[in-house]
Amino acid sequence: MPSVQQNLDRWNRTYSWSEAGDEWSNAWGGTDPAWWTSIYPRINRFLPAKTILEIAPGHGRFTKYVKDYCDRLIVVDLSPKCIEACRERFAEERHISYHVNDGRSLDMVPDHSVDFVFSFDSLVHADAEIVQDYLRQLARKLTPNGWGFLHHSNLGSYRTVASLAGYANKVKPLGRILTKGGLTVSPCWRASDMTADLFDNFCRQYGMECVSQELINWGNYRYLIDSISIFHAGDTLRMPRKIIRNGGFMDEVEKCRLRAEAFSNKRESHDMVRLEPVHVASESRSVGD
Repeated sequence: MPSVQQNLDRWNRTYSWSEAGDEWSNAWGGTDPAWWTSIYPRINRFLPAKTILEIAPGHGRFTKYVKDYCDRLIVVDLSPKCIEACRERFAEERHISYHVNDGRSLDMVPDHSVDFVFSFDSLVHADAEIVQDYLRQLARKLTPNGWGFLHHSNLGSYRTVASLAGYANKVKPLGRILTKGGLTVSPCWRASDMTADLFDNFCRQYGMECVSQELINWGNYRYLIDSISIFHAGDTLRMPRKIIRNGGFMDEVEKCRLRAEAFSNKRESHDMVRLEPVHVASESRSVGD
C-alpha cells in the first residue's frame, strides 16, 4: 500500500497534473458530469454548510464546486505543489484558507468549527492508520451537528484478492492472466488494509456515528474495493448503519460519459450513442467477499 512518503513523492513530484486533475474525470466525460452525476446528488442534503473542510483537494478539481456552498472553506493537502495550485486557481476567492499538512494532521483546523468535511478520490490511497488519525481529529473538529463524506479504500475486505494483486504486480504476465480472468483486481493504488467495517469501528471509537456506506467498484472490476462513507459528529442519531453494495457504480459512470458525449458541442462527438437505464443496486448488510 502507498505510504505517506510515497503519496507525497507522487502527487508533489512525479505526477504531471497534465489537466489540473481533470484527467481523473475522463471516465465521466469530464469533471462537470462527474460532479453533477456522482457527487452532488450524494452530498446535496449537507449543502450549503457554513464551514467546509476538504481533505486532499489536489489541484482543486472538485474544490471549484464545493467553494460555492459555504461561507468558509478550508483545504488541506500533504502536497505543497497542490496547495499552491489551489491558491493560484482560486486567488480571487477570499473565503478559502490553504494548509499543507504531514498527510495526517488537522492541527491547523480549529476545534468544533467544521460543519461538513469532504474528500473524494484521494483518501483511497490512505492506509487504515491514516484514516483512523483523521477520524480521531474530526471528532473534535466537527461541530456537534457536523457531517462527513469520505471516499476511502475497501480493498482490505478482499484479502485474498488483495494478496493476489500484490503478487501479480511483481509477476506481470501472471497478473494479466489473473486480472483478465476476474481472479484478482488492479488495486489502483488502494490501501490494502482499509475496510468499510474499520471505518465504522473508528467512528464509534471516537464517539461518532457512521450512518451509511456505499460500497462501489472502480475501473473495470466487479470487486467493491471502495467505500463512500457518510458519518455524523455525534452518536445521538442512533441510526442503524445502512450498507449499500453498488456493483453498478461504474455503469453509472459510463452512462454519464455517454450522455456527456451525446450532448457535447465537441465536433468529434457525433457518433450515435445508445443510452441504457442505469442499474440500481440493491441494499445489503454484509461487507466483504
